[in-house]
Amino acid sequence: MRLENFLALTQATLVNEPYINSFENIVFEASKIKRGDLFFAYDYKNIELAVANGAYGVVFESPTQISDSEIAWIKVNSLDNALKKLLRFKMIEKEIVAYECNEIVLKLSLQIITQLNFISLTGDLKSIFKSLWNAENKTTVLFCPALSDREIFANVKKIPTNSFESIVIMEQTLFETSFIYDNIFYERQLISPFFIPYLEELLHLLKTLKINYKLKKFTPINHFEAVFTNKKFEIKSFGTSDKVLIFEPNINLIDSQILFLQRHASWASIIFIAPSHIKSYENKNIFIYKNEKDIINILKNNNFHFALIAGVDKSILNKPLSNQMQLTMDF
Repeated sequence: MRLENFLALTQATLVNEPYINSFENIVFEASKIKRGDLFFAYDYKNIELAVANGAYGVVFESPTQISDSEIAWIKVNSLDNALKKLLRFKMIEKEIVAYECNEIVLKLSLQIITQLNFISLTGDLKSIFKSLWNAENKTTVLFCPALSDREIFANVKKIPTNSFESIVIMEQTLFETSFIYDNIFYERQLISPFFIPYLEELLHLLKTLKINYKLKKFTPINHFEAVFTNKKFEIKSFGTSDKVLIFEPNINLIDSQILFLQRHASWASIIFIAPSHIKSYENKNIFIYKNEKDIINILKNNNFHFALIAGVDKSILNKPLSNQMQLTMDF
C-alpha cells in the first residue's frame, strides 16, 4: 500500500518526511515485522523492536519519539478506527458481501467446515483484520453485529428467510439430537434441540448461496451448556447425579430457554436463576441474584433436577470441567 493512500483512507497525520513511500504488509507483532512492513503500535514498548526488524512505518496514537527519520511515523486518533477504515476500503475493493446473524448462528457456523470463500467472523479487531485483509475476492462473510462492527462492511445483507428446508429430528434428548437434513442423516450430534432452528437458518443460508459445507461433531458453544453436579456442586460424569446446571451467559435467550425446558422437561423440578437487573419475570420458580455467592446459596437451598442460570457461565463452579461427559438425558 502506498503511503499517500494510507493517509487518505485513515485521515492520519504524517509527522515527519520519510524516504519511503509504500508498505508491504500491516503487522501488529513487532517480532513478526519484516523489512517493508507497517507496524501498528498497540504495544508501545515494542516500537524499537519493530524498527530494528525493518519496519518502514509506525502507526501510533499517543506521542512517541521518532527514532528513525527515514521511515514513516504516522499519528492517528484511534488505531482501531484506522483499521476499520482500511478494512471497509478493502471490503469494497474485493466486492465482499456480509450477512449479519445472531450470536448462536455464528457460533454454530464455526463448527461447520466450509469453502475458503466463506468466512465466519470472530475474535478481536486484529484477528478480524487478519482474516479479512487477504480474503479472496467476492468472499461471503458471516458476522454478528453484537460482536463485530457493522461499519466494516459496505454491503450487508440479512439471512434469507423464505422457505426454510426443515431439519427432521429423528431422536432427541435435552442436549443431543439425531436429525436428517438434505437427505443426510446426522446421528447423535451434541447439539440441543433448542438450537435446531438456529442451525436451520445457517444451513439454509449455505444452501441458498451454494456454498459446500460439511458438518462435524458439534461441541458446546457456551450457551445452554449443561453440567452435572453433586450436592457440593462438584462436576460429575453423566449418571452419577440427578442435578444438572444449565448455564446461559446471554440473558436475551432466557425467555425462550425457560419455555423450552417447561415444554420438554415438564416431568422435572426446574428452577431459574436470573440477575437482579432482570425485571420482567413473573414465574414463582425464578430466583434473583446480585452476585455469584447468591447463585450458590440459591442452588444449595432449593431442590431441583435442572437449574437454568442466566448471565454467567460454568466458570463460577471454580473447577476444571475436563472430565465432563457428553449429556444424554432423555425426555
